[in-house]
Amino acid sequence: MPQTILLTSFATWQPHQQSNSSDDLLEIVSYQNPYPQQLHFLRQIPVDFHIAPAQLLAKVDELQPSIILSCGMAESRCLLTVESNGKHGDEVITTPLDLESLIAALRITAISHDAGQFVCNWLYYSLLKYHREQQLQNHCLFVHVPVLTPQNLELVVPDFLTIMQRLLSL
Repeated sequence: MPQTILLTSFATWQPHQQSNSSDDLLEIVSYQNPYPQQLHFLRQIPVDFHIAPAQLLAKVDELQPSIILSCGMAESRCLLTVESNGKHGDEVITTPLDLESLIAALRITAISHDAGQFVCNWLYYSLLKYHREQQLQNHCLFVHVPVLTPQNLELVVPDFLTIMQRLLSL
């Protein structure tokens, strides 16, 4: 049975935002779709502490994907960043993925140890906690996407597709 990938993105949350770069990236990936039978999308999740994890975990239960790749927009970052952990109070849950190997030789991707203090962090923490409690055998990762521009798009998209490919090869 082929591996499946669940890709998620958020809706906008500020009045000035015309779009969310995480969703823009997934739209591009859906057009380029290198894995047509394997990709599943949960796009434009509401930026809400209760709704976001509920929708994601329901979709994880429904699809039972091999890989969960959740994405959010990081307006203040200029790199694609893979998040090492999710936090809630003093509890920190770290991804078991080898992030150094995952991003080796990528051009515009770095590791972040701070998923923020908002819904992105809460979603990732909730996913990692669920993953641990349910003893799931799949891989999950949160990626923050910078605002996409004509200048960085030709670097961000190939890096993201490489991350997907490397996750599939684990």
